[in-house]
Amino acid sequence: MNLDIFTHLTNRVGTLIILALILSKVKIFRKLVLKRKITLFEKIILSFVFGGIGIIGTYSGIVINGALANSRVIGVLVGGLLGGPFVGIFSGIIAGIHRWGIDIGGFTSLACAISTIIEGTIAGLLSKRFSSSKSKWAFALYIGVIAEMIQMIIILIVARPFTDALLLVKVIALPMIITNSIGSSLFIGVTDSIFKEQDRNAAYQAQIALRIANKTLEYFKQGFNYETVEHAAKIIYEMTDVKAVAITNTKRILTHIGIGDDHHKPGDEIKTKITKDVISTGEHRVAYTKEDIDCDDNYCKLKSAIIVPLKEGNKVVGTLKLYKTTNDSITQVDLELALGLGSLFSTQIELSKVEYQKQLLAKSELKALQAQINPHFLFNAINTIVSFVRIDPNKARKLLLHLSDYFRKNLCFDTDEVHISKEIEHVNSYLEIERARFGNKLNVEICIPEGIDCYLPPLILQPIVENSIKHGIMNKIEGGIIKIIATEEDDKTKIVIDDNGIGIEEGKLKTILSKNKDDDSIGIINVNERLINKYGNDYGLKISSEIGKGTTVTMNIPKRNGEEEEDV
Repeated sequence: MNLDIFTHLTNRVGTLIILALILSKVKIFRKLVLKRKITLFEKIILSFVFGGIGIIGTYSGIVINGALANSRVIGVLVGGLLGGPFVGIFSGIIAGIHRWGIDIGGFTSLACAISTIIEGTIAGLLSKRFSSSKSKWAFALYIGVIAEMIQMIIILIVARPFTDALLLVKVIALPMIITNSIGSSLFIGVTDSIFKEQDRNAAYQAQIALRIANKTLEYFKQGFNYETVEHAAKIIYEMTDVKAVAITNTKRILTHIGIGDDHHKPGDEIKTKITKDVISTGEHRVAYTKEDIDCDDNYCKLKSAIIVPLKEGNKVVGTLKLYKTTNDSITQVDLELALGLGSLFSTQIELSKVEYQKQLLAKSELKALQAQINPHFLFNAINTIVSFVRIDPNKARKLLLHLSDYFRKNLCFDTDEVHISKEIEHVNSYLEIERARFGNKLNVEICIPEGIDCYLPPLILQPIVENSIKHGIMNKIEGGIIKIIATEEDDKTKIVIDDNGIGIEEGKLKTILSKNKDDDSIGIINVNERLINKYGNDYGLKISSEIGKGTTVTMNIPKRNGEEEEDV
């Protein structure tokens, strides 16, 4: 008898799995299941859907000893796990009341109604734990077993006469526990495929976003203007399936590519309220209908859009808008793509400021000092920051600020001397970027006593630290450590930069400070010349090194005379 029940229930469960496959292809069901936050109305819809699945499970049940062996639990269990407490309880009430009220209810009607509501409630309360579980199908299987066991216990407690209830449980318990728990697991496996498909799409969109960012970088580096954003918009339009792309500043449309370009024209003032809201709040908005877009052209074919802010730091400087031509067609994948592009473009806009600082540097009066700034450092720094944009945007932003600070200090040539603390700040800005590149391979110890009275030429320490990293530490597989130590003596401050890198060959050590401008040591040569020009021949750099043990660079900075001491 048990085998017959098991066979029949397996067939019924198979029907529900087919229903799950059909539902997984229905757009509105996919949308509701995928949404992280659903409205009360949407929860009610899901409750009726899963409650209805429970009712189907009841009607497809098998009459056994005046009761039903059925797969009703699958609907409410899956509904609770996917939709949360509201959906679990409400779908349980729907399916439970139906079970209690139908003509074929039998003597277990009330017990089954109660157990259905309890099972839906349990599933709903466990939905958060379910959503964070790595193996959702196994979680559903486990909960399915527990839920069906609870149902059997409730039948024994509530149904009367007890002897009939006990006989029924002996017959149906094992088949229902096995088939319904497996059925719930399979149902979850089918719906989980929706999430996995979304993840695959999101991964693909992330790749698209990164490719777009790589292609647009060369344009945004030139600034945020009509010409550069037009190139960027064309790249997005060609690489995605959106029907139109627009980029604005805070006042006007800078470019519009695609459908609607006959009336959405560059130079036109921003008129739509939704775009103004994004600019004023700094938060993205989604337009689901033509009315939401609120275009003043009655014949405009654009019917849905996602608008994200473009920022320079915390300041909104414009918007990126992606359009489609059908209502309610902005998917979660579209949203993630737009937000990703908005973040990447915002970073690129900030990088354009760094490029501008680089141009200012080239025009500065102290062109000789510019030689110490390795152009590869900027290239590597930008690549490092871009690599962090997708995986750790906050880290990318912090690195960008350090890079900006680094170049800002490189532009401060009007100051003859700075306090050593300012110079260390500049070194730290440089080191933050290098640490992001090299990770644990680079360790730095800075020992500068508080209250030290030392003023030195600006941008004097960083080239030496860079030289230690580039030619000393990074040539060791295990990396190494750099120490920056300052000690005060009677009439001078002694600054030592020591590393445990690979060292310098004796032959090269003798010529390392020669004025060979093709040498890799041009930065350290520049520092040496500046120290000698300012303080005299006795104050040039002193370099000692030993192969395999490291290099030590020493400089002596004379203390200021009393009349020279002033705020810088």
